[in-house]
Order: sequence, then structure tokens, then C-alpha cells
Amino acid sequence: MGKVSYDFSGKSVLITGASRGIGLGVARGFARAGADLKILADDAGVFEAADRLSSETGNAVTPIRCDITDTAQIDAALDGIASLDVLINNAGLERTTPLEDPNQVVEDTFRRIIDINVMGTYLMTRRALRRMDKGGRIILTASIWARTAVAEFSAYCASKHANLGFMRSIAHELGPRGINVNAVCPGWVKTEAAVLTLERMVQSSGRSEQEVMQEIIDGQVLDGLLEPDDMAAIYLFLASDGARDITGQAYHLDRGEVMA
Repeated sequence: MGKVSYDFSGKSVLITGASRGIGLGVARGFARAGADLKILADDAGVFEAADRLSSETGNAVTPIRCDITDTAQIDAALDGIASLDVLINNAGLERTTPLEDPNQVVEDTFRRIIDINVMGTYLMTRRALRRMDKGGRIILTASIWARTAVAEFSAYCASKHANLGFMRSIAHELGPRGINVNAVCPGWVKTEAAVLTLERMVQSSGRSEQEVMQEIIDGQVLDGLLEPDDMAAIYLFLASDGARDITGQAYHLDRGEVMA
């Protein structure tokens, strides 16, 4: 994370998919900025993550365990939140869904990815919006694969393209209410999900991990991969007063891999 500082004291912030990876890195940035922070995930790791963030930053962080595809769980998760200034829809699932693989698990995985990445984002936004007033911010984590695509990740790519369409549509819808909606499109970030994706690309291509990794790095303008904490700055900016005139936009953070 860069040296620019933000103050979110008194601001209520909810980040989904924040028990690890990008979500945890972004949550750390908001915790350091003094936000009244709630982190949500569908695994027990969210409690450990909240404890770790609280210990690291000295700012109390509230953990919430919730499956964002389940409306009853979402309602229960939001029940104790009176108002919300910032919603970061970061929760997502990334898996391969090879079109020609006859295994039923591929179709099941495809449905689950769409359920989480598309329906879950919609359901969480729809319900969280009831707690948001003028000046609110909604930020989606999309992907550079929302701008392009790769083989065997059709469900994930389709879901991230959908995220951008959803973001643009609700930016129009919520603009009259004074609520800004934007998206961040990460490139390759050193997360558990990225490691799994790399492993599947190695298996599919028959190449070595070193070869695949070198191809990824060669596709970037800047060398090396992003760390989860590197992601926080763009989310902090989009949630700040400095971005009050920005809505309906998708920002790449990918070390120059995709330029558009």
C-alpha cells in the first residue's frame, strides 16, 4: 500500500469476502484508516481475520459469517448494522469450468460461481442499500478478465463481465440518490485463489509453473506480482471524498497487463 493516508473515522464500512486475499488486504487498509469496519465471509476464518486486524491496527473489527447467496443469512448479517457508508462487494469464487469436460461437477461449479459472483453481489447490494444515504459508496471487485477472457474460465469471466454491467447500471440508478458506484479490476495478485488458478493453468497447458508464471509477468508492463495489501489504496480512494465525482467506472490495478 502507498503512503497516501485517509481518515475513515466514524464511517461504517462493510467488506465481503474479507477473510483472506484481496478482501483481507483491503480490510487492513480501512482498519488502519479508522473505519467502523465489518468484514464478512462464508468461512470461520473471518473470525481469526478480524482478531488479527484488530490486533495489528488497534481498531476493533467486527466479523460476520454469511453465505451471500442466502437471503436469510444476509438479512441476519445486516440486522445489527443501522447505517452503512461504504459497501465493498469483494466476495467471489474462481474455478475452471472447461466447456468440453462432461463431468457434472463442471455444471455445478458454473452455477455456484454465478450464484456467488453475480447473484450474491446483487442480493447483498440490494439489502445493504436500505442502510445507505447520500454520499454512500459501493465498490465491486471485478477482474481484468472482465475486460478480456481466458480459456476454461468461462463462468468466472462471464460473472466478472456481469459485475461491470451491473455496476454501470446501478451507477445510473443510484446517481440521483448521491451514491457512487465503481469497480476495481485486479490483475494477478498473490492470493490463494491465484495460486489455485496458476496450478490449473499448469495442468491444462502441460507447461511448468515457472514457464506459466514467466508468461504472466511478461504480459505486464511492470515486473512482479501485486500483494493483497497493494490493493487497498484504490478502494480507499474510491470510498473517499476525493472520488465524489467518479461513478460508473472500472479501474485496472494490474501492473499494466490490460490497457483500456
